[in-house]
Amino acid sequence: MTCLNRPTSLFHRSDHSLLVPPSSITSGFSQILHQSSSRSSAIRSIPQMSSPVPSPTVSTVTISYPELKDPSADISDQIERGFGPNGLGILSISEVPGYTLLRRNLLHLAPRLASLPEEVKQEIEDPHSRYNIGWSHGKEKLESGKLDMLKGSFYANPIHDVPTNELSLVKRYPSYCGPNIWPRAALPELEHAFKALGKLILEVGLLLAHHCDRYVSNGFKMHEDGSLQQVLLRSRCHKGRLLYYFPAHQCTSTDDRESMSSWCGWHTDHGSLTGLTCGMFTRDGMELPCPDSAAGLYVKTRAGQIVKVHILMLMIIVGYIWGR
Repeated sequence: MTCLNRPTSLFHRSDHSLLVPPSSITSGFSQILHQSSSRSSAIRSIPQMSSPVPSPTVSTVTISYPELKDPSADISDQIERGFGPNGLGILSISEVPGYTLLRRNLLHLAPRLASLPEEVKQEIEDPHSRYNIGWSHGKEKLESGKLDMLKGSFYANPIHDVPTNELSLVKRYPSYCGPNIWPRAALPELEHAFKALGKLILEVGLLLAHHCDRYVSNGFKMHEDGSLQQVLLRSRCHKGRLLYYFPAHQCTSTDDRESMSSWCGWHTDHGSLTGLTCGMFTRDGMELPCPDSAAGLYVKTRAGQIVKVHILMLMIIVGYIWGR
């Protein structure tokens, strides 16, 4: 499966996904659990989309947090419908305690981070990690080969500031094993807000991993150390990504603004699980509903059909995407 995020909200997905936002400011947070990079959602100003994508809209399979927290609950049907052969590779978790406040605390900081002086943002860049730690803007390339100037990203490990002290690992895997870089003088609130939401996403991911392991164990003999939950518990390389989509008037190319894959673009996540928040949209500092019906998360199914994933922002808490 493939995903596309369309300019309006920020979700990002596994298998193949594309994100499309609208025109105002959008924020979100996503996190990849285990070695790969997990990404936080982002905030951005949303441009009007001139040609909505004519794709059918589908709803995600939803599991409530009380069900998820019960280790003996049988939620195998939901897991199969979400992650199985006919699923989209995504599940939504509702009623997560504390989620709404932690999400808001972090996403409201995205425009402040993006507005810091250029010299300050340069101090929190990390070229050695291929800009996968700290601030990144205009470093990634889109499918067209153009540099992505439409969004800024901030990457950090929300659980471990220093994932490892083994220099050989840092040298071999700089994107995952390097230490965090925080703007502690310029934006001290960011570190606490980022870590608080990231920790919650990991905790929910571990609960979901337990039920995934139970589902798989019904058909296969599993080694205890090889379970998904144990992989996540042992890993020190979780990665969070906070995204900020810049206001439409700051985008220099009309072609880039209107291209469906010019935002998050079609991509396949890497990692064991990816946790996503709903996007946040603001104008002049005020939060507002999504202003573009075409914006959101698009998924290409295993059958090759492109569908728009419907997420109710106040009900769906964290969407988890099977990464490959």
